[in-house]
Amino acid sequence: MLKIGEFSRVCQVPVSALRYYADIGLLPPAQVDPLTGYRFYTMEQLPRIHRILALRDLGLSLDQIGLMLREPLSPAQIQGMLRLRQGELSQQIAEEQARLARVAARLRQIEQEGTMSDYDVVLKEVEPQLVAGIRSVIPSYGAIGALFDELYAYLGQHGTGGMAVGIDHNEEYKERDPEMEAAVYLAAPVPEGGRVRVYTLPGVTVASTIHRGPWEGLSQAYAALMVWLQASGYTPSGASRELYLQQGATPDAHVTEVQIPVRQR
Repeated sequence: MLKIGEFSRVCQVPVSALRYYADIGLLPPAQVDPLTGYRFYTMEQLPRIHRILALRDLGLSLDQIGLMLREPLSPAQIQGMLRLRQGELSQQIAEEQARLARVAARLRQIEQEGTMSDYDVVLKEVEPQLVAGIRSVIPSYGAIGALFDELYAYLGQHGTGGMAVGIDHNEEYKERDPEMEAAVYLAAPVPEGGRVRVYTLPGVTVASTIHRGPWEGLSQAYAALMVWLQASGYTPSGASRELYLQQGATPDAHVTEVQIPVRQR
């Protein structure tokens, strides 16, 4: 018989871990002194602690390890658990490789420009949102203001309105006649009428950044997003959105969030 400290030195597992494994039933001591409560182990228990350590090294949870040790699982069941863990590790590796690429891209940007970019890009999930919108081919991107004037005039008749969102339905930049949509977030449905359509803007994964200043400078935000996408292993997968978060007293005070729906390459 070995005292718990002696067994700890043999298997090189901390006493605290051995106590915890005993408490959750993974590795009960071979004997417990009823008077002192001292725990004793035997050399025959070394294969079991080695099995626990080996499975922990694979990243299996203690619950999964306990299941494997308590019940006679079939080879197919064990393979299933290990394949699941293999998939989780592959996903983690892919995410870390993408993060490494973003770090490299940020380093290149700092080396080229000598400063940090004003545009920080984040990946996030956007929930579905009820909107009212007018979609039309317009002379230029700047002409979307007229669509918003028309849309807000209509919504004003129904006593409602919300945050403005510009949606770009073009596959690429167009110098003339882009197809754009002026949309407004709604808290509740309103009747459709004229060119106004009411629908739910689908939820989507987006790469997002914040632009502060005149809307004429939004191209810088888009450029930063495209650099991020290229470095991060994502590609655009839908119409980009501009959320006009704040219309300041002067153009320099405007705050706009640019969102590009994305999917992994």
